[in-house]
Amino acid sequence: MIENNVFASQTLKDKLYAKIEAKTDRMIAIRRQLHEHPELSFKEKATGDFIAKFYQDKDVKVQANFGDGYGVVVTIDSGKPGKTLALRADFDGLPVQEETGLPFASQNTGVMHACGHDGHTAYMLILAESLYELKDDWAGKIKIVHQPAEETPPGGALGMIEAGVLDGVDAIIGVHGWAPVPYGTVQCTAGPVMTGRSSFKMTIHGKGGHGSAPHLANDANVAASYFVTIAQTIISRRTDPFDMCTLTFGNFDGKGSFNVIKDAVFLEGDVRFMRDEAREIIETNFKRMVKGLELMFDVKVDLFYDSDYPVLNNDAELAATIQNSLRHSHIQELTNLDMVTRNTASEDFAYFAQKIPGVYMFVGEMPDDGIFYPHHSPKFVINEKALPLAAKTVGVAALDFLATH
Repeated sequence: MIENNVFASQTLKDKLYAKIEAKTDRMIAIRRQLHEHPELSFKEKATGDFIAKFYQDKDVKVQANFGDGYGVVVTIDSGKPGKTLALRADFDGLPVQEETGLPFASQNTGVMHACGHDGHTAYMLILAESLYELKDDWAGKIKIVHQPAEETPPGGALGMIEAGVLDGVDAIIGVHGWAPVPYGTVQCTAGPVMTGRSSFKMTIHGKGGHGSAPHLANDANVAASYFVTIAQTIISRRTDPFDMCTLTFGNFDGKGSFNVIKDAVFLEGDVRFMRDEAREIIETNFKRMVKGLELMFDVKVDLFYDSDYPVLNNDAELAATIQNSLRHSHIQELTNLDMVTRNTASEDFAYFAQKIPGVYMFVGEMPDDGIFYPHHSPKFVINEKALPLAAKTVGVAALDFLATH
């Protein structure tokens, strides 16, 4: 953990805060422009171009179309020796038809920024510009990682890593705005902070027939219904009660006619866990139960089971450093520093954190009236006051990290 006497100067932090405050209206305007024009994962060409153009008049290194998508990497070099810190923000939208009624609602039918990545990009652009303008006052390098395709496995992080985005980087920091958390709260937790994820698709093949003669058919709906129930015992009876695990069937496609026994049913869902050991236990037992289902009901099951995003582990030392930094940050908007809460969603930032020390934080963006819709909802909205708070949070963490080296 860093000591108080090696923090960046409060004068420098106040300069950063002032710049962010002066540019807040512009930050919000950028967010609203991006919100109107969302793009799906791996298809964010216009957004990538918009980001790269933002930096064109600055003396920074810009690498566009970075990785296997439309990523943008910007390196700000202070010209003085020191560590290299990466700051990451994602920028893809979701296949959701917006229902917010906002005057700047999505103009792209069936696509929406329903997770707040427009806000991530807006705060990061203004933060990067502010840090660039203050580069004479800090030492080292800051690499801005604008990452595409967080929402769709395998995600954009892996391609950027394979292309060398972390080469020479000592640590990485990221932030997600979080609508269920009150504005003014920043969550910074050491250790496992977001779940790993697996997903599955399975088609259960039976034998179709007439509802009046079930003995001449083999009802796939019955087998599927049994499996949905029995699979939950993997969590309740096969995993450690102290492990956070979930198994969800999000799609049960058994629809047909009222008097027809279906010959096939499609199931789809996902698994979440906070320890990678639990991933293996769940997968092994899930596949074993599929084989048992085939024997018990005399059905054939086509199973696709995929393990994608790993558990996101926040580096303990870096997390302690950032917690200490935020405790002494004098950010007026920061009213609550939560150092214990974990999040049951998943994030491909986890791949960055597997390679180098990384910390992923959450900034509360609940609307002031306390009414919020979950992330990925067609009615999802954010509290835009959280954007400058996110910029200050990441900015002060960056300045203090570089000051220690």
